Amino acid sequence: MTSSAVSPLGMFGLLRAAGTVSDFVESRLATVGLSIPKLAALQRLTDAGGSMPLGQLAGRLACVKSNVTQLIDRLETDGFVLRSVDPVDKRSRLAILTEAGRTACEEGVRIQRTAETEVFASLSQEEASQLAEIIRKLAPHC
Repeated sequence: MTSSAVSPLGMFGLLRAAGTVSDFVESRLATVGLSIPKLAALQRLTDAGGSMPLGQLAGRLACVKSNVTQLIDRLETDGFVLRSVDPVDKRSRLAILTEAGRTACEEGVRIQRTAETEVFASLSQEEASQLAEIIRKLAPHC
């Protein structure tokens, strides 16, 4: 596809649509004290069995360590994670999911799924499949 074949929607339309969806999901997650980044961190910790070194978490979230440190600060303030010295590497810190964090993650995932259902309800099955394919094609470029 050449640049002349790009939809009139263009890049700004795509970004506007993504921002609108993000804002919608954020507003829903805020009802339980979460945000998209907080939920993503809680999900990664859950997937890892409940704890992970901060550096490894940064890698899994595709962000820099300083951002993860700030994110974990907020999650710790919320009571969703604790920090501890990594017993394997004393120079490193672990983020450890609390029971409140596990509960928040479960509720956040439920809210996220409900929000996704609401957002995509206006699409036909064919349109939803086309959108999924388009996202798969764009993902390697991001």
